[in-house]
Amino acid sequence: MKTIRPSKLKKLKWGVAGCGKYSEFTFIPALHLLRRSTLNSVFSTNGERAKFISEKFGALNYYNNYDEFLQSDIDAVYIGSANNNHYEEVIKAAKAGKNILCEKPLSITYAQADEMVKVCKQNNVLLSINYPLRFHPSILKAKELLDNQLLGRLISISVSYNFDLPPDTNFRFKKEESGGGALRDVGTHMIDLLRFFGGEITEIKGVMDNIIYGGEVEDFAAAICNFKDSGYGYFNVSFNSKKGFNRIEILGHKGAISIDHLIGAKNATSKLNILLEGEARKSFRKRANKLFNLLKSVQKSFINNEEPVITGYDGLVNMKLMEELEKQCSR
Repeated sequence: MKTIRPSKLKKLKWGVAGCGKYSEFTFIPALHLLRRSTLNSVFSTNGERAKFISEKFGALNYYNNYDEFLQSDIDAVYIGSANNNHYEEVIKAAKAGKNILCEKPLSITYAQADEMVKVCKQNNVLLSINYPLRFHPSILKAKELLDNQLLGRLISISVSYNFDLPPDTNFRFKKEESGGGALRDVGTHMIDLLRFFGGEITEIKGVMDNIIYGGEVEDFAAAICNFKDSGYGYFNVSFNSKKGFNRIEILGHKGAISIDHLIGAKNATSKLNILLEGEARKSFRKRANKLFNLLKSVQKSFINNEEPVITGYDGLVNMKLMEELEKQCSR
């Protein structure tokens, strides 16, 4: 990969902006598993919350002022705040020269995301997005089979992510802070998976609705997409299903793949089924920490100053596709 600038970093000093439950129970514990990364600073608009997280995880510094947080001894920033804060926090971090791992979706609007990507490039800063599903071994094996044409010409890819999340005071249910509901929160992961497997998407059409829970944001979204090279992609996501078969199905002319117990499951054992023309059915089970694998990849990119596997462009295209679907459904 192309080197951005020389680096002499031996260990990556992280700052975490946003001290919600995901940062506390998922992101920071995964970060602590990395030998070449350390958590130096945390930021929250709630000073007591920032202090609590810093003490729980042994961070040297905590702040309720974002500008002061950026001036602390950190090389990289994880932005895990509410969606409407991503724009300002990424822009400021880029101008401060910090490499950035931003939570999904990249921002509230495509226009904001476009500016964020441009400012990062202007300031010679690396930007990645937190899409950990790409880093599970079962996903990577399916991608390998597709790339090697073992399934033949691609016909379709179907992905689903359904679970129950009744509305509460969380920012996800406030449109001004989240930008939307199930589509913005988990549909963004499905769109990224479709692009990872099938390539660029040229068209998207679908529906959004509040089927079970009333509120500011949708609790259901589904769409069908056209891939540029071959075939179609389909996804459905929801906040309203107490039980769901969240799975991946890939259909080709010469074979098919399914993956179960991966989407929506934290560090669970997935089941990969492979059906190829002229061969017996194969099944594999694999347990993996997807987020740890993503962080290990991002760490390597940031230390070596190389473009990460998932770039700001991926987040930008994702924003564009979600906006297109939202505009159709608001007519």
